[in-house]
Amino acid sequence: MTIAAEKLTGRTLIAQNLFTRLADRITTEHGVTPELAERIMDQALAFLRVCANDQGEPFSPSPQVDIGWHTFILDTQEYAAFCQRVAGRFIHHVPNDRGTPRAKPEPGGEMARAMHAISSAGFAVDPDLWLTRAANCSSGDDGCRASGKDGNENTDSNGK
Repeated sequence: MTIAAEKLTGRTLIAQNLFTRLADRITTEHGVTPELAERIMDQALAFLRVCANDQGEPFSPSPQVDIGWHTFILDTQEYAAFCQRVAGRFIHHVPNDRGTPRAKPEPGGEMARAMHAISSAGFAVDPDLWLTRAANCSSGDDGCRASGKDGNENTDSNGK
């Protein structure tokens, strides 16, 4: 008999009332269904959890997953407490601004690494949220990034 390990969900990383509040905010501010908002927030939390395990390789969220990160980071007290609990430090958000010169990334590299890291950490990956490329945070490359442990690791990759 084969026993399949059940995958973790990002939503288990925070209190249910906070998860609901963040998902509701996504529904209201982005006009998506409550079910999609929950999927977005779940993947954002899983993404942040693997960012906490910084291995020196940059990760980027997909545009849809980035919506969850933006939503959470605006709740500064809850976000800071979450970061301290899972990473022992603040997980900075480092956007790539349009027109910012930087080294050409490998296509999909940072998002692909993020998806692999999420899966390797035991979390379920929602491929429909990761395989899209149509939001404000992306400018034809991998878009936003999580800072490394010192908070400044992305300056070189952004060409600054």
